[in-house]
Amino acid sequence: MNPLVSIIVPVYNVEKYLEDCVNSILNQTYANIEVILVNDGSTDNSGKVCDLLRLKNNKVKVFHNNNYGVSYTRNYAIKMAKGKYILPVDGDDIIGDTYIEKAVSILEKN
Repeated sequence: MNPLVSIIVPVYNVEKYLEDCVNSILNQTYANIEVILVNDGSTDNSGKVCDLLRLKNNKVKVFHNNNYGVSYTRNYAIKMAKGKYILPVDGDDIIGDTYIEKAVSILEKN
């Protein structure tokens, strides 16, 4: 069985990019994933976008925090992660369709 991969995405004022980012994660060739979105006190609609994405896909988990900064937010997400592997992705990133599959393949060989 393929190991679970936790993709952690710190979210702060990225409402314009977040849906594309999460879709690029959910459209991976590697399916055994969880997506952890941590809204770090965004002042735009990023928190609402997170909640809508969670409603659309049960692989998406959402947490809302006050604005503690990206380091705290990533560490918080790591504590929530259940995967064997953790992959950080920024909220304005788009990843290629085979990114996670290739990463897991390399990690499992070593």
